[in-house]
Amino acid sequence: MAEVEVSPASRATAYTSLAAGADFVHEIEIRRSRFITVLRGTQDEDSARSLISGLRREFHDARHHCSAFVLGPDRDIQRSNDDGEPSGTAGIPMLEALIRRETAAGVRDLSDVSAVVVRYFGGILLGAGGLVRAYSESVSAALDLAPLVSRRRLRLCAVEVDHTAAGRLENDLRSAGYVMAETSYGARQTILRLALPDDEPGIAGATAHLAAMTSGNIGLRPEGTEWVDVPLA
Repeated sequence: MAEVEVSPASRATAYTSLAAGADFVHEIEIRRSRFITVLRGTQDEDSARSLISGLRREFHDARHHCSAFVLGPDRDIQRSNDDGEPSGTAGIPMLEALIRRETAAGVRDLSDVSAVVVRYFGGILLGAGGLVRAYSESVSAALDLAPLVSRRRLRLCAVEVDHTAAGRLENDLRSAGYVMAETSYGARQTILRLALPDDEPGIAGATAHLAAMTSGNIGLRPEGTEWVDVPLA
């Protein structure tokens, strides 16, 4: 029986992100200044910077377009920009609001998220402390309402089985709680695919379960990994 190796590409096998789709927009007003926060799920720096440049064009008459983003399963890419606000009063508070966000009790794993706060100056100076609070609050308030998902790295594994036995085995696997991916058909065999947690316990458990179901006659063949978004309960 072939041994399935866990992907070494990332230490993380799951993290929290923003649900795909339209941008999430939230606005607050502080002492006549408008702070418009735009959140978007972004999986690379080009996508993050595209959001920033697009909002500069859309809100071309705004005083500032401050930004922050955190990317990657291990959150190893983190950037921020004050865009003309006093150094350290906008981008860094925004970034800290992202990386310090608790998505569960004691869990800080938010990633692949970009935030841009567009500020229309209202004529009243807020001071350094006021700006820090305003930009941090803007992002935090938006995250309070934004739709989040659990992004999980799943290992795709193929199971080759005779056509006559494929239906029953697939039903047994589904009944056991396994997530089934695409099924394909060869001349003599059906190829079932399972989407498994990409970690040693999950793969070992599936291997043992399959062996018990088939008297050790059928094994798992690894076919790579993919990240899948699952709605949070």
